[in-house]
Amino acid sequence: MSRPSVALLYPGDRALRDRSDPAESRFAPLFDAFAAAGIEAVPAVYHDDFADEVEAQLREVAVVLAWCNPIQDGRRRDRLDALLRRVADAGVLVSAHPEAILKLGTKDVLVEARDLPFGSDVARIDSLAQLQAELPERLSRGARVLKQHRGHSGIGVWRVEAVDPHLASSQLRVRQAQRGSAEEVMDLASLIALLGPCFEPANGGHMIDQAWQPRLVQGMVRAYLVEERVAGFGLQSVNALYPAAPGEPPPPTGPRLYHDADLPQFQGLRDSLETLWVELLRCQVGLPRNCVPLLWDWDFLYGEPTAQGAERFVLCEINVSSVAPFPPSAIGTIVSAVQARLAHLTRL
Repeated sequence: MSRPSVALLYPGDRALRDRSDPAESRFAPLFDAFAAAGIEAVPAVYHDDFADEVEAQLREVAVVLAWCNPIQDGRRRDRLDALLRRVADAGVLVSAHPEAILKLGTKDVLVEARDLPFGSDVARIDSLAQLQAELPERLSRGARVLKQHRGHSGIGVWRVEAVDPHLASSQLRVRQAQRGSAEEVMDLASLIALLGPCFEPANGGHMIDQAWQPRLVQGMVRAYLVEERVAGFGLQSVNALYPAAPGEPPPPTGPRLYHDADLPQFQGLRDSLETLWVELLRCQVGLPRNCVPLLWDWDFLYGEPTAQGAERFVLCEINVSSVAPFPPSAIGTIVSAVQARLAHLTRL
């Protein structure tokens, strides 16, 4: 029997792996699209408890597409990343490769991009002492968003604002980005204690401090890319850190609405990404072109318009580790990109 060409890796338990039923996964439409294109794709359900078994499976395919959060059910993906590096070193195409995740999929990318057209006022904080020394001055200029090195679903992300920015000893309004989090009022010492775990080596040892974007109330734009091509958009009007009305809890997070790449109001953004921004960022972080992920997304907030009145988009984060769900319009582009990669591997 011929070996399958593609493995889709995603987390699950022993029972899910034993069944290995594509129809049970959130990627069923992608499995169907691969089958329609004549490409055999199989599930590679992953858990640290049977990592060796998964590694043996992955060594038998040509391409691995991986979906696994950096922190999943209390587990980190350190063992998985080491496994994927070994598989890639054995000649299998892995996307996203752990090296690409480190260069693009952590909050450090905001520091790398701060001087690029989509960058913003960002600082890297390497210690609690530095945070204590520098944060009050930045808060005097407006609210800040403090972000842990890696995470998902709002884990390790806080909005911080001085109650009175004119007072050095002002109390702080603090709210975490995780769904359902309430705003708290605390002093700087309490904030330092709260953020202490983010500076532990296991959590990256540092944080990123980004200026708050007041136009967040106008929503977030997510651009989905397959390699260097925009494959669709996701629009979310009420998202993490959306401000609450006085005396009320924050509104519940709204749904993300998916659109294809031809959505008219974002053709300027699409053109910027495809013709310049992806290449600028790739060069800035030192990522080889052949390591650009097969599927990734850029989250943008609306920034202040340019002096000429043009719309400006500010990078909020890039997702590389586990980009799902994604617009249906991306499926065909993913399959075409994998076909091209398989054809290239056949010629080698």
